[in-house]
Amino acid sequence: MESGKQLTGTLALAVFSAVLGSLQYGYSLGVINAPQKVIEQHYGRSLGVLPEEPLLLSENGTGTEKQEVHPSVVMYWSLSVSIFSIGGVVSSFLVGFIGDLRGRVKGMLMVNVLAVVAGLLMVMAKMWKPHVMVIAGRCVMGFYCGLSSGLVPMYIGEIAPMAYRGALGTLHQLAIVTGILLSQVLGLEFLLGNDYYWPLLLGLSGAPAVLQSLLLPLCPESPRYLYIKRGMVEEAKKSLRHLKGEYDPSADLEEMRREKEEVEKEAQVSIAILVRSSLYRQQLFVALMMHLSQQLSGINAIFYYSTAIFERAGVTQPVYATIGVGVINTAFTMVSVALVDRAGRRTLTLIGLGGMCICAVAMTVGLVYLSVYSWMSYVSMLAIFLFVCFFEIGPGPIPWFIVAELFSQGPRPAAIALAGCTNWTSNFIIGMTFPYIEALCGSYVFTLFAVLLFGFTVFTYLRVPETKGKTFEEIAAVFKKGRKQTPGTKKTGTETGTGTSTELEQLKSDSHA
Repeated sequence: MESGKQLTGTLALAVFSAVLGSLQYGYSLGVINAPQKVIEQHYGRSLGVLPEEPLLLSENGTGTEKQEVHPSVVMYWSLSVSIFSIGGVVSSFLVGFIGDLRGRVKGMLMVNVLAVVAGLLMVMAKMWKPHVMVIAGRCVMGFYCGLSSGLVPMYIGEIAPMAYRGALGTLHQLAIVTGILLSQVLGLEFLLGNDYYWPLLLGLSGAPAVLQSLLLPLCPESPRYLYIKRGMVEEAKKSLRHLKGEYDPSADLEEMRREKEEVEKEAQVSIAILVRSSLYRQQLFVALMMHLSQQLSGINAIFYYSTAIFERAGVTQPVYATIGVGVINTAFTMVSVALVDRAGRRTLTLIGLGGMCICAVAMTVGLVYLSVYSWMSYVSMLAIFLFVCFFEIGPGPIPWFIVAELFSQGPRPAAIALAGCTNWTSNFIIGMTFPYIEALCGSYVFTLFAVLLFGFTVFTYLRVPETKGKTFEEIAAVFKKGRKQTPGTKKTGTETGTGTSTELEQLKSDSHA
């Protein structure tokens, strides 16, 4: 039995192949930041609001001295940043459908077509109107990433041994931040972030899809999908042995059998049924709030606009400071990989959110008093670096995989779709509105995030359970226990499971009606 807990080469290959999709997601998140001034110049020339002349870069590689940017350029630039999230919002609803259609592996393989198309659109940006090509490419890439950011944690969560479920789940976030760092390095002016090579910089976001397409056919399908969704017991047994080595899979198969029985009692749980059912309300509320806490923390304001924030803080080389953020981002995600199965999900999330709240206050103080004390630029920089550190300790990686832990196989795809939609919608809101919020609030812009972070910290302390070391059945039992303590709950329904089936069947018939 102990051999079943070992990390095998096949498991490592499967996880690595899957997180290549996460690498693309991270690259696409960060790639738009460094070449902002260069791309804005091309937008301006294409729109006829700037003269047809090459861009002159200043010493720090961010463009010429401060210039007023034309309103139409600001609008198209904000759309280029935020359209990525619109694609993700739309496609996040399809995660469950794609994952169940042909399986997790084939689902990831199918959607790679979108990444390649998006990359080609952006590579060819100079061949037509750059703002149209970039916006179209970013939209398609967002559509791909919305699917990938749901399929990858779903697949890893289902193939990971319980002892390593947290660490392997965190690799999704590690790949994201590695992609962000890679895009920041390649975005340096002397590499690809210049007037000539910026379309190639953007287009490379589709490159990992090619490698992933070669590796995924070598990876076994999720045994939980094969057993619970398809009823293919022998295939599930083979998949378990491929992933875990030669061992007795009877205990894992027994756990899947019990979960399959529960799923059959529950009937099929669609998004509409999941939203309306009181049986999953607590889990769903926790899952959505954790995704909101990730995005509304202000982290993507730093990822998207860190160069501009460092400029405002008085940093003379903002591009390199942004890369410093990427390095710290990656390093502390690795810390989270090491800690998540020891310290626990709830503990790390609390530490992360509380620390970010304090850093947001420090960032505000640094920006407000920058004109009075020159050394406040160091306070702002330190606050940004620590903000990212605390984010990657818990609020960054944990929401992605905890949704798969909170729900059984029946409602899991619908829950991941809803959580993904929440994540992408809030991502879009931040990406689209942050420049305007910053213009309105000025140096006090991070006060808003400090207030939100305080609220999310209190919520996590009061409502989020610990899932470390628990089976899917045990986690579900935590929420069932909470429902039993609710006044007016009938014991015969929620405790035996027949109430689950009855309520879901009623909701299903109502939705058909």
